Amino acid sequence: MKSPLHGMMLVLTLLLSCQFAFAQTRQITGKITDTNGEGLIGASIAVKGTTTGTVTDADGAFTLAVSNESVLVISYTGYNTKEETVGTRTVVDITLEENIADLAETVVVGYGTQRKSQLTGAISSITSKQITELPITNARQALQGRAAGVDVVQAGSRPGSAPTVRIRGRRSIQASNEPLYVVDGIPLAGGIDDINPQDIQSMEVLKDASATAIYGSRGSNGVVLVTTRRGKAGKSVVSFDTYYGISEALGSIDVMDGAQFAEYKRESRRAVGAYPAGPATAADDAKLFEAIELDGIAKGRSTDYQDYILRQGNIQSHQLGVTGGDKNTQFAISANYFNDVGIIHNQDFTRYTFRLNLDHQINQRMKVGTSTLLVYSERNGEVFNPLGVTLRENPLGRPYDDNGNLIFLPTSDGLQTNPIAEIAPGAIIDLTKRTRMFSSIYGEWEIIPGLKYRVNFGPDFTNRRLGRFTGSQTQARRGGNAVANTFYEYGFNYTVENILNYSKSFGANNLNITAMQSLQKDDVETASISVDGVPAETQQFYALGQASTINNPSTNLTQWALNSYMGRINYDFQGKYLLTLTGRYDGSSRFGRNTKYGFFPSVALGWNISEEGFLKGSKWLEQLKLRASYGSIGNTAINPYQTQTSLSRTTYLFGTTGAYGYRPSILGNPDLKWESTSTANIGLDFSLWAGRVYGNIEVYQADTRDLLLNDQLPLTSGFSSVLRNVGRTRNKGLEITLSTVNIDKGDFRWSTDLQFTHNKEAILELFNGKVDDIGNARFIGQPLTAYFDFKKIGIWQTSELDQATKYQRKVGEIKVEDVNGDGKHDASDRTILGSQVPKWSGGITNRFEYKGFDLSFFVFARIGSMFQSGFHSTFNTLAGRYNNLDIDYWTPNNPTNDFPRPNVNQEAPVYQSTLTYFSGTFVKIRNINFGYNIPVKKLTGLRVFTSIQQPFIFSEYRSKYKGIDNETEGTVNQDQTPSVRQITFGINAKF
Repeated sequence: MKSPLHGMMLVLTLLLSCQFAFAQTRQITGKITDTNGEGLIGASIAVKGTTTGTVTDADGAFTLAVSNESVLVISYTGYNTKEETVGTRTVVDITLEENIADLAETVVVGYGTQRKSQLTGAISSITSKQITELPITNARQALQGRAAGVDVVQAGSRPGSAPTVRIRGRRSIQASNEPLYVVDGIPLAGGIDDINPQDIQSMEVLKDASATAIYGSRGSNGVVLVTTRRGKAGKSVVSFDTYYGISEALGSIDVMDGAQFAEYKRESRRAVGAYPAGPATAADDAKLFEAIELDGIAKGRSTDYQDYILRQGNIQSHQLGVTGGDKNTQFAISANYFNDVGIIHNQDFTRYTFRLNLDHQINQRMKVGTSTLLVYSERNGEVFNPLGVTLRENPLGRPYDDNGNLIFLPTSDGLQTNPIAEIAPGAIIDLTKRTRMFSSIYGEWEIIPGLKYRVNFGPDFTNRRLGRFTGSQTQARRGGNAVANTFYEYGFNYTVENILNYSKSFGANNLNITAMQSLQKDDVETASISVDGVPAETQQFYALGQASTINNPSTNLTQWALNSYMGRINYDFQGKYLLTLTGRYDGSSRFGRNTKYGFFPSVALGWNISEEGFLKGSKWLEQLKLRASYGSIGNTAINPYQTQTSLSRTTYLFGTTGAYGYRPSILGNPDLKWESTSTANIGLDFSLWAGRVYGNIEVYQADTRDLLLNDQLPLTSGFSSVLRNVGRTRNKGLEITLSTVNIDKGDFRWSTDLQFTHNKEAILELFNGKVDDIGNARFIGQPLTAYFDFKKIGIWQTSELDQATKYQRKVGEIKVEDVNGDGKHDASDRTILGSQVPKWSGGITNRFEYKGFDLSFFVFARIGSMFQSGFHSTFNTLAGRYNNLDIDYWTPNNPTNDFPRPNVNQEAPVYQSTLTYFSGTFVKIRNINFGYNIPVKKLTGLRVFTSIQQPFIFSEYRSKYKGIDNETEGTVNQDQTPSVRQITFGINAKF
């Protein structure tokens, strides 16, 4: 038996232990926020190794009893779990990092959302974080280098211009290759150029038939789903986002200065014996140059007209937003002002946007909401660009006289006026005003558990006015009458969709069925008028009725409609085995009366291999899924009325009197039908080591048949062509998306996103089967656009005089390859030089985070394409009249193989086109962004940042051949605005 003393000691020990424990246990408070400083509602905080824990309130705040040795485990869906030792702190504020792999767990698909693990289609996602990393003008720019299989090209820096987007290459030779854009569930006819990128929550790119067939006749070129930001229940959050930046030309175009131009002009005469060989003399110059040029030579004058045309531009954006709501009503309101002042005078773009997104739960079964966008924009210089006349102007001339007055004709060349006159106030006006109101209005009713009915209504109003005025003292008019024109466009497009969705789980089986009926109508009215002889130039284009001559008043109405029915079945067994069946039946008014409707089916299978028993519970493998799909999708992207025979007005003699009549102009084709694409896709999704490495691999082949293409007709028929379904094309490729968390230790995190795209396009058949169409440079087995020309192999050198004579050429001229070796150069020596299609393209983004600091940089590359340079045809004529690119041209003392000898007797060098083909390969540092999250107690979040846009371009075309920028889908236009470097500074604040 134990003694009473032993019992007393035991009781005392327990009391002391309790007192000690009580002394060490205390209350702490804190707040759980995301990287933007916004409180996370319902985040879980647990004391490691115990059952003690709590969750955050509507502000992200919490209170918890802990000891000094406690370790908190904080977790929240979509964010990386974090452990934090309490220590002696009484306030523990913690920031959670987004887990991009988890965020992608639920993605937007056509007519709904779906868990990523259950997806069977090829879909790429771009998050709001990726979008807002760049101070972009247009939402399409956010896709560049961020989504595998998506080729985005931005040609030049003209404010308000939109990039070209191609998803898995081009399929159609003549019809549109633009993807379909869907905003908040509504397919758009007017595009997404009016949408403020800062309002976008996510963008999903649907690429294979399983993903796009749900949009049927408009899905063949891929689909981009845009989801805008919405409110959520909790404390209202006021956000203010602003940035301002400066823009500078990324180098000027290298043309000849005064001395170089003088010598170039002399050499153009030496080539024909009109100027003596050897060093120049004043006596010989006096016979060649006019007085103003001689004055320039004597004074060493070299007028750089680019200095007058180019300027420092600026870009700015200011956005105020409010989000919040309660369990029944959530709202998101934003207003934005955006302004981009270009580096060329009279080029700028201003946009005002207002957005209201509202969702309201009427009762447990009924919900309504709207997404409404209002936009007003003004764009100056949509087609105006004085760069062409600037680069050709003689640098020996004077732009101003001794009194500072502009000299309209700096030299006696009547075709070259002073470029500075183009940007004089009121000389040229090119103003586009645009207003748009777009809404996505919905109502949703849960009829019975699992069965929902939803109606979508999407009205889209647009109003556009173009006004253009060209004064007398300009290059286009050269002292003639001032001219003006206006163009008005009013558009109304609406979409009505009725959608039934049924979801049911029974045992290990999960079933989802979606059925939809849709109607979309489009109505566009236009009116235009042009005049000659504006009486007072201050009237510009506002009093056209007072002009001396009114030309071509015109009005027009264009209408089309699309009627659709769609069904989709999603089924999975135990989450392992997945099946998707989709079918869409579309009827388009654009096609012939015999073939208006088309059916577009697809099937997709998926296998979640990681859910199998032999891999379940694997510590290194989080997800492994194999997908396969096959289906058919269509293309309706032709202009309305092309299936109908049309008339155009003509003139004829009625006896001896002139009269107007009408003649057939377009031959109709009532049997014209859909251009359709069948796509096979195999994909592999993976996530390794708890999301440290994740991504997907896609392999695909898309065959397009029944191309909408003009078939040639003999002119004796009265028509030159008729639109028919002829020909086939093929696209096949490889896509890789890879994201890694390289380091995540303590306060330091380094992550990388990589996208790689390889696409090969080819023509399989044309009008006459597998026969080349040489006249239109279309070749079987080659991409849709191939460059077919003579191949330059050098310049004829002095030692090759006899051989050059054999080919009827002279020393110093371009030497092209004799492909067939017949001893002469003719059309049969033309060969395929290359294509606009790159061998591959890709982007890589690295992000570094340390405590409150963050750094990211984005690199974009496009490798292995060829393009044609308008700069090297317009500004490289080598005739000794206009200024020229400062190239390395041939002379007897400079026997180069780069460019031929100048020759005054040639308007352009023989075989000049061979000088215009260049490698399209480039690597761009697209963006460097550095920011710091400032801890301010009175604010939910405050981040300051600076970014540099496009600080470097690595391109042979720029560095070696005096080019401007070879980011282009086709030809670098001679009037293209130079690329820019931008430095921006901004603030993101939340209250």
